[in-house]
Formats: sequence, structure tokens, C-alpha cells
Amino acid sequence: MDQVRIGVVGVRGRGELAQYWHRPEGRSIVVGGADVNPKQLEAFRARLNPEAFVTTDYEELLAQGDIDAIAVTSPDFTHEAYAVAALRAGKHVFCEKPLAITVEGCDNILRAWKESGKQLMVGFNMRYLNMYRTMKGIVESGAIGEIKAVWVRHFVGFGGDWYYHDWHGSSRHSTSLLLQKGSHDIDIIHWITGQYAKKVSAFGSLDFYGGDKPDDLTCPACADKETCTEARFSHMDQCAFRREIDVEDNNVVIMELGGGIKASYLQCHFTPDYHRNYVFIGTEGRMENSEPDNKVYVKTRRSNKWHEMYDAVYDIKVAEGTHGGADPVICQDFIDAIVLGKTPVATPMSGRMSVAAGIAATESIRSGGRVTAVRPVPDDLI
Repeated sequence: MDQVRIGVVGVRGRGELAQYWHRPEGRSIVVGGADVNPKQLEAFRARLNPEAFVTTDYEELLAQGDIDAIAVTSPDFTHEAYAVAALRAGKHVFCEKPLAITVEGCDNILRAWKESGKQLMVGFNMRYLNMYRTMKGIVESGAIGEIKAVWVRHFVGFGGDWYYHDWHGSSRHSTSLLLQKGSHDIDIIHWITGQYAKKVSAFGSLDFYGGDKPDDLTCPACADKETCTEARFSHMDQCAFRREIDVEDNNVVIMELGGGIKASYLQCHFTPDYHRNYVFIGTEGRMENSEPDNKVYVKTRRSNKWHEMYDAVYDIKVAEGTHGGADPVICQDFIDAIVLGKTPVATPMSGRMSVAAGIAATESIRSGGRVTAVRPVPDDLI
């Protein structure tokens, strides 16, 4: 295949990835799009390809015989249906994370993938960030020894801009933000340690957003508590303090991974700042990142004397492109998977296991923190 012809389902939001696939003189070209919003389809054609086939019915897009691959970048609760349909239509599939909002949904996608013989890739763009690729390389070098503990703090600030002004705030559409937002972090824990979570215990609650808040506590982007009128992003069309919000905004998760690794994940959505902090502790030292400083710090022992340490600081190269330069690279990996037959860095099973761990954590939270096993992969998918 000289050039991969791509259709996009859900042209807004993460559908912006299409800009990196549309290379008419190169290995891929975007030739179609589906979205429920006709105005967004018009904008999609205007910015990418005026000749692209567009439709409000995704099945019409899948029926186009000249489309080789489908990018599913629509809301989470649609991923299962769209990805399964695309695979059954004989298309390669890029599916934005989370792979689905239930474990059963993930398994349904994986079965369709196995039966199709096509490529399936998950949108874990953090695996393609220079920061986390550097950390992965440090661990693989053996510098900090065998990992025994992982601590992750995720400060999800900016007044709920990303997750409480639209459908994400409803569990009916997202299950939990331990899937939508946490799937990235859980996946990085899995990826860098090389082990999947086996069991979890978690606590969480809705401590800030949602209804029943004091009258003077209003969304900064809202004129009132019903409609966001000064939203900075097109998806911010609902108030962060509306009563239908029911997903936790303050979560603490403890995990036991394969090999006995202990991991903790803290996620808070009402901090004034936004960044992630990862600490990996091994038998020979520890590694920690600073997103604000764009650095990775490593401390290891010079000898068997505990107080004699060797410090190393890695300055992370700034990359061009959205999401810290990760988006152009993940898009290239999808094309390489199709054209060259290589296994993508963001594998289908990694998508399934991050959702399974997030689901187990959500179940634990909503049952009072009980220890909950992560559902294993069915025999037919191993």
C-alpha cells in the first residue's frame, strides 16, 4: 500500500489529529469524515480537504470502499460501536483512549480486531512524549534496578475546563474519570514497569463540582449555573456546577501490579495548576519527573553505602506539534503499523488493561473502598 486513505469519525476535539495524517504527497491522506454536527463537517473540509466525503452517518463513511483506515475520535461512549463496526467493515482502526467505557466493550473490540486481520491502535499519546520515552529508557537501562514502587500525582486544574463542562461529567457517558483521564496514567504505570495491575483499592468522591454548592460558588466560565456563555473551548457548553454531574473529582487509588509492585495514583480536578508527577522507586535508586521544569531526575547509590548518591538530571527536548509533540509521532506510528506491519507502541491490549484497572478502581470507590480484582483477559483473547 503506497498511501493510506483515512476517514475520521468525530472530527472535533481529538479529531484534530487528522492534520498529521493529511499528507497528500506522502504516505497518508484524509478523504472522509463523519460527525453529528454538519457545521463541524464543513469546517473539517475547509481546513483539510475540500474534496473529502463527509456525512452525519458513520455507517455511510464505513461503506466507502476507497477508505483503508478509520480514526475513532468521537466521545468515549461511542468507541465500542464505531471501532467494532469499522473493523468488521475491513478497516484498520485508530481508537482514541479509553478504548471503551466497559471491560466488556474493550473485549468486544479486541475480538473484532482478532477476527479482522487489520491493525488496531489505541490513542495513548503519552507513550510518545519525550518525557515518558526518556523515563522508559532509564528504567530499561537498569539504572534504578528492579522497580518496587510507583507514586503518581495528577493535578487536573483549570477550573474543570476539560471534564466538567460537557458529557464527561456524567457517569452514564464516561463511567469514571479514572477511565477517561486516568487511563493515560494507569497505562504509563503499566508501560514503564512492564506489569499490569492485578488488584486495586480506591477512595473517591465529588468534592467540588456538581450541584448543591453554595450560591456564590459559580463556574468562572458561566454567566449562571445553567449555561456556559463565556467558554474558551467549543465543548464547554454546560456549567461545571450543574446537578447532573456525578463522577468523582477527587480520587486515590492503590494498586498491586504483577511482580508485587505497589503503585498509587492520585487524581484531583480542582487544583489551581495542571501537571503530572511520577516517581518510580527501584532496588538501586529512584526516578522522578517534573513537567513544569521539563526534566527527569535520577538518584542512585554510588556504592553499598546508602548515603552516597549519584544524581543525574535529564533535560527533555521540546518537540513540535500538539500534546507536547506526541501527536505527530503517534499518527506516524499508526501509518507504520498499516504500511510496514509493525506492532504499534500503543497496543490494543494496553488499551484494554488500562480500562480494566480503571473500572476496578471505580467499582472499589463506589463500594466503600473494598479490594477489587482487575478482570483478567478472557482465554479467547490471549
